[in-house]
Amino acid sequence: MNTLNNRFNSSSLDMSEQEQAITTPFNLNALARAMSFAFLMTLTAVVVTPSTAFAGEGHDHGAETTEETQAPAEDDGHGHGAEASEESGEDHALKLTAEQQALAGVEVTQLSEESFRLEAVATATLVVDRDRTMALAPQLDVRVLARHVVPGQEVGKGDPLLTLGGVAVAQAQADYINAAAEWSRVKRMGKSAVSASRRLQAQVDAELKRAILEAMKMTQAQIAKLESNPSTIGSYQLLAPIKGRVQQDIAMLGQVITAGTALMQLTDESHLWVEAQVTPAQAENISVGSKALVRVGDRTLEAKIIGRSHELNSVTRTEQILVSLENPGHVIHAGQFAELYLPSSVQGGVILPDAALTRGGDGDWQVFIQDEDGFEAVEVEVVERQRGMNLVRGLAPGSNVVVSGAFFLASEQAKSGFDIHNH
Repeated sequence: MNTLNNRFNSSSLDMSEQEQAITTPFNLNALARAMSFAFLMTLTAVVVTPSTAFAGEGHDHGAETTEETQAPAEDDGHGHGAEASEESGEDHALKLTAEQQALAGVEVTQLSEESFRLEAVATATLVVDRDRTMALAPQLDVRVLARHVVPGQEVGKGDPLLTLGGVAVAQAQADYINAAAEWSRVKRMGKSAVSASRRLQAQVDAELKRAILEAMKMTQAQIAKLESNPSTIGSYQLLAPIKGRVQQDIAMLGQVITAGTALMQLTDESHLWVEAQVTPAQAENISVGSKALVRVGDRTLEAKIIGRSHELNSVTRTEQILVSLENPGHVIHAGQFAELYLPSSVQGGVILPDAALTRGGDGDWQVFIQDEDGFEAVEVEVVERQRGMNLVRGLAPGSNVVVSGAFFLASEQAKSGFDIHNH
């Protein structure tokens, strides 16, 4: 019995020693176990509430609680606004600064009140706005003495373009100086000293010689300076009469250009014209002053019909119409081909490019409208699609709709407050 007790005590001692050997490391690392448990709980909280943990990455949003009843996160300072609670289900508009909008390639256009159809389309060509284009053609034989610009250069009003001279130029300038001096002398004489006809002849001669210099494209300031300083006879600088781009430049150094020949052309590209050929059926709904849409490449621009020929081409049996559009930034150029969408009297809609449309969470088509609150998604009905354009209904006239960058906005909407900065 004693032997059995001894064996039991020995086994109990061995078991106690083994348990002590097993539990001793955990007793020594109690602090490590506590830290590990805290870290595990932190990871669990992060996994459960990812939007709370990461929505403000890289920004100071203050302390965040891990309780289930915590308040919605406040505005992160980058235009996303506060996120509504799940119970309210309220959608907030996306807000972008002008810099963010430019980086994201978001472009907005205001919808026209006109109704359009995809079938009412005509091929067109961009041309210069003739009201903002000037050909420089001195009405006198001139010789090119110096060049101050290159073709395609943008110049301001009054900038020097060419230095011109020659025998005909010197003769015209000398004739004016003599005529101006004679008229000045006659004006100082009393009526009793010179007849009325002589006075009139002197005045007319001076004005005629001045008109010749103006036909040479000399400015009033240049003519006045020439009159006071005759030593400059023989040359003058051809100055830009308008702000524009140098085009059709044919002037070469030393070349003698005959009178009436256009040396170059200046064009203000901030406005362009569109020439289109339309069928008689299409022309029925066209009226001067109505709106039209011009598509050039991936760009869709609003334009205005300013004229129509009212005459059919004998070969093509089409009528020419003229449309004016603004070209800010000179992104399109004369000579490019375009598509012209015409207003329609039948029920139609607005025409938007593919880049304006995205799918919502329920799979329906949507576009983004910009208002004072920011960018908001609006569901629309896509009636027809062709050639990268869409006939859309469900938008109010005058709305500011996003025509480029809608995919970016849809992504931001899906992220529900994800910061649009470089993260």
